[in-house]
Amino acid sequence: MILDYETLKLVWWVLVGALLIGFAVTDGMDMGVGSLLPFVGRTDAERRVVINTVGPHWDGNQVWLITAGGAIFAAWPAVYAAAFSGFYMAMLLVLFALFFRPVGFDYRSKIGDARWRRAWDWGLFVGGAVPSVIFGVAFGNLLQGVPFHLDALLRPHYEGALLGALLPLLNPFALLAGVVSFAMLTMHGAVWLQLRTLDPVAGRARTAVQVMGAVTIAGFALAGVWLTLGIDGYRILSQPALDARPNPLAKEVTVAAGAWLDVYARLPAALLAPVTGFAGAALTMALSRRGRPGLAFVTSGLAIAGIVGTAGLSMFPFVMPSSTHPGSSLTLWDAASSHLTLTVMFWAVVLFLPLVLAYTVWCYARMWGKVTVEEIAAHGTTAY
Repeated sequence: MILDYETLKLVWWVLVGALLIGFAVTDGMDMGVGSLLPFVGRTDAERRVVINTVGPHWDGNQVWLITAGGAIFAAWPAVYAAAFSGFYMAMLLVLFALFFRPVGFDYRSKIGDARWRRAWDWGLFVGGAVPSVIFGVAFGNLLQGVPFHLDALLRPHYEGALLGALLPLLNPFALLAGVVSFAMLTMHGAVWLQLRTLDPVAGRARTAVQVMGAVTIAGFALAGVWLTLGIDGYRILSQPALDARPNPLAKEVTVAAGAWLDVYARLPAALLAPVTGFAGAALTMALSRRGRPGLAFVTSGLAIAGIVGTAGLSMFPFVMPSSTHPGSSLTLWDAASSHLTLTVMFWAVVLFLPLVLAYTVWCYARMWGKVTVEEIAAHGTTAY
């Protein structure tokens, strides 16, 4: 079976979205646990319990981020090039924060000095909290548009100052999006801790679920109102056939109030995304209170999918709008790779993604169970 070019463009928009959601659900859980580490673990043994709930899995989960980046490079090379210009400093900040994770997980408990361990506890906090916020900030800036344009040869040119590029990204709406991202991932990590640990760590994690769940719902609602009333969206007035060879400059784009809501008017079923975001977070809080962390973990994942999906659907079909030259904005229709590239990648996904998912499930199943202080003491230095 050979899919036509238009269908493949849409399929890869869905696949990239699925990879980003997969990263948020899996590695977002690890980042949420890292953000909670200094607070839910009051003693060294308790903090080792927290670390060992994610220690065997974090590196595999982080592969989702690498895969998503590779997919964007292969499916939307123009987006990849423009994003690395506009978000270069933000990406470096995320990268430097992530450095704390492998070193912290592997070396934190190798030395018994309390100061050494406390330092790495806060390093793991940075490795979880900073990326959680910056990923949300990136989405917040995409919804406002990024200052870049394409020249006649379709080369992207970022119009901000490279070294000072981070500060403009930290605008009020983007910071709100960062708070939503941090809260939802921390809520997700807290549910995981409630599921995998015993009291008193599980009890503190349950409290964190309530706090972060409330912040997620309030922040998501405020962002929706702000996006509706205070931020102009992008709308395509004319463009070539959707199966045409990519040429981002061949379309006409306008900026208009309320344009980010167009998809919900055209396709009311898209409203399921924000509804899932709100309902998932609310159900997570309720199930956590009732001592059902297993189901709460599922609903927390649904909340993440709904919130990320809402951002993606609101922008549809835009992937990277330009705030200075709207006509240079990149969409899933005109930023895609060739038909052959998308086809080869599609079949690679069909063949290998089920194997990756099966292996991931097997790893979690083999290492399942409550992590306790007694278990950590029994394993000594072989535990994280």
